[in-house]
Amino acid sequence: MDTIDAFRELGRIDLGENSLDGVLARVAELARDAVPGAAEVSVTLVRDGGPRTVASTGPAASAIDEWQYSYHRGPCLDAAADRRTVCVDEVEGERRWPGWAEHAGSVGVRSALTVGLPIRQAVVGALNVYATTSRAFDDEAVELARAFTGYAAIALANAELYDSTAALVRQMQAAMASRAVIEQAKGIVMGQRRCGPDEAFAVLTKASQDANRKLRDVAADLVRRAHRRS
Repeated sequence: MDTIDAFRELGRIDLGENSLDGVLARVAELARDAVPGAAEVSVTLVRDGGPRTVASTGPAASAIDEWQYSYHRGPCLDAAADRRTVCVDEVEGERRWPGWAEHAGSVGVRSALTVGLPIRQAVVGALNVYATTSRAFDDEAVELARAFTGYAAIALANAELYDSTAALVRQMQAAMASRAVIEQAKGIVMGQRRCGPDEAFAVLTKASQDANRKLRDVAADLVRRAHRRS
């Protein structure tokens, strides 16, 4: 696949109809096909639970990633943490991450290129490109990898925005439901005591404090009892 076709395929990905993992898997596949020298590609995301590979085009990429997660060192973790590009021209003899070169070489990888996601959010990650030849990645390959990483970052940012918006909507719905049941309970107290809304709210608040329960739970119990009696 040439570069133009790859970016056309990127443009056809519907961010609204695919899961984040599905989008990132397609990004990894297109990067493998378009970046000169790439043999396998993976995508690392680092969340609260630690790093994990959310997309991989082959077992060698997954194996190298998992080694880094287990030993807490390696090019993809450095690139993700610093949001920078890390290139290993010659795996053999690489000493920045003790043990990594031997493991990468054991699965046939001879050079590596990893690009940190260029976003400033709680979630960080990287696009990892592995080659079976030494010095596989020239300047063109590096720029292409960065372009694919930028698209992955857009997909991730959109997914995070959607999740945060959905969470906010759920919180607002819960708050509205709580307010509605509290208003119902106030009405019941006003009817029973023939008092105003402020006094009714004070009665509910005192009952909440005395029982060491949330106000909405006390209100919900009162409404349920009133419904059963009626």
